Amino acid sequence: MAVPLILLLPKGSLRTWLVVAWLLIVLVITLFNLGDVATYLAFGRSFNSYLDVPLARAVFELMVGNIGMSAAILVTLLAMLLLAALFVMLARILMPARPLSVRRLPGSLAAVMMMGSAVLITLELNGQRLVDTARVPMVNTAMFQWQQVTQTHAARQEFTATLADSPIEVQPLPGLADKRVLLTFVESYGAAALEDSRYSDVILPMLDSLQKRLGNQGIQMASGWLESPIRGGQSWLAHATALSGRKVDNQLWYRLMLDSGHGTLVDDFKATGHRTLAVMPAITRAWPEGRAYGFDDIHAAKDLDYAGPPLNWVTMPDQYTLDYTARKLLGDGPVFAQLALISSHAPWTPILPVLEDWSQVGNGRVFDRWENAGEAPDELWQDFEKVRDHYARSVAYAVEVAGRWSERVADDNTLLIILGDHQAAPLITGDDNVAEATFAVPVHVVSADSALLAPWLARGFTPGMRPQTLDQAGEVTQMRELRHWLRADFAQP
Repeated sequence: MAVPLILLLPKGSLRTWLVVAWLLIVLVITLFNLGDVATYLAFGRSFNSYLDVPLARAVFELMVGNIGMSAAILVTLLAMLLLAALFVMLARILMPARPLSVRRLPGSLAAVMMMGSAVLITLELNGQRLVDTARVPMVNTAMFQWQQVTQTHAARQEFTATLADSPIEVQPLPGLADKRVLLTFVESYGAAALEDSRYSDVILPMLDSLQKRLGNQGIQMASGWLESPIRGGQSWLAHATALSGRKVDNQLWYRLMLDSGHGTLVDDFKATGHRTLAVMPAITRAWPEGRAYGFDDIHAAKDLDYAGPPLNWVTMPDQYTLDYTARKLLGDGPVFAQLALISSHAPWTPILPVLEDWSQVGNGRVFDRWENAGEAPDELWQDFEKVRDHYARSVAYAVEVAGRWSERVADDNTLLIILGDHQAAPLITGDDNVAEATFAVPVHVVSADSALLAPWLARGFTPGMRPQTLDQAGEVTQMRELRHWLRADFAQP
C-alpha cells in the first residue's frame, strides 16, 4: 500500500519523509526475517526480538573465533554497505522526477493497488482472508514479532514472580559429603550423536570401547537422558538450568535468575562443606556471572596456564583442560566442580587424537603440531557432508577424553557426571525425525563406588556407556531436575 501511495505523491518533504519511514520499516522487517532464518538454523526456533537482539555480539565473537578479527569486521562492513546500497537504490526508485498521475494507466494501476492493499491489510489485521493462501508478509512479520514481545513480557513477569514467591531453599547433600562431584558438560553432545547413523557409527563404537576399558579397571557407569532447555548454542543456559533447578532457556531468564540471588547447586554443595570450582576454558573476558553463582574459584582461559596454540574458536583442547584440572585444581578435599569442555564446538577443525600418555600434555605445547592441521574453517564449511563428519569426530574426541579422564579421577570418593549441553544446530543435525528434533542429551555417570550409581539406576539409567534408545526411554526428564535428583537422592548420609 505504501509504495503506490508514495509514487502518486507530488515532490516535497511529505514524500521524502514517507520514503524514509517506509524504508526504515522495510529494513527492520528484513532484519527480523533474516534473524528468523538464522535462529532457526542455529537454535531450531523463531527469532524473538525481545530476547535475541543481544545475541548479535555473540555471533560476531563466533565469527572472530572462526575467521579472525579482520575478516569478521570486513564481513560485517560489507553486509552494512550492501544494506545501505539497497536503501539508496530503493529510495531512488520511489522518488521519480515526476510522480505518477491517476489520469494515466500506471497511476491508475497504482491507485487500484493502493486501495486493494488497504482492504487486504484491514482484513488481515482482523484475522480474515479473502483467499486462504494469500499473505501480507510485512504485516505478518510485524504482527508475529509484536505477539512475541507481548507474550515474552508477560512470561518475564511470571518468571520474576516465581523466583520471588517460590524460592528453592539451599539444602546440604550429606550423602555426598567428603566426595568429589564433577559436573562435566560436553559441547554440542546431543541425541543425534547416538541415534543418527551419520554420527553414531563413529561415536557408539567409541563408547563401547570406553565401557570395556573402564570396566576392566573396576569403574562403573550408568547412562541415560536429560532434556536440555536449548538447541544449537548458548551453552550457559544449559549450565544455568542444571545448577538452578529451573528451566532457563533464554538470556533474559538467565539474567533474572542470577540477579535474584536464587540458590543453586553451588550453594547446596557449599552448605555440604565442599569447595566449589568452575573450569571455563571458553571464557576469555570478565565473567561476573561466575561470581553471581558464588563459585569459590573460577578458572577461565587465562587462568589455566595454557602455552599451546588456540585451535580456531577453541582456546585449548579438552585433554589439556581435564589434565590441568586433575593436576592443579581438584586437590584432596571434597570439591564440586563444573567443567565446560569446548573441543566439540564449531567449526570442528582440526580433529585431535587422544594422547595415550597424559604426562605428555604438560603446558600444552605438545599441541603445537595441530595448530594448522586439517582444513581451514572457510574451506571445510563449503561441504556440509565433511562438516558433519568433523562434527561426529569432534564429539567422539571430547567424550572419549572425558571418559579416559575418569580413569584418573573416578575413584570411590568421586561422582563424575558427563553430559551434553545441547544438540548441535539444526543446520548440522537436521530437523526431520525425533533424534534430530529432540532437545535430549546423553548423560553418563561414572564412579568406582556402586552406591553412588544406585540412585541413577533406580531412575531408569542403564548400566554402561550406552543409554537406552529414545524410543525405549520414553519421556525424557528435563535437565532442571538434575539438581532436584541430587537433593532427593543424597539427602541422607
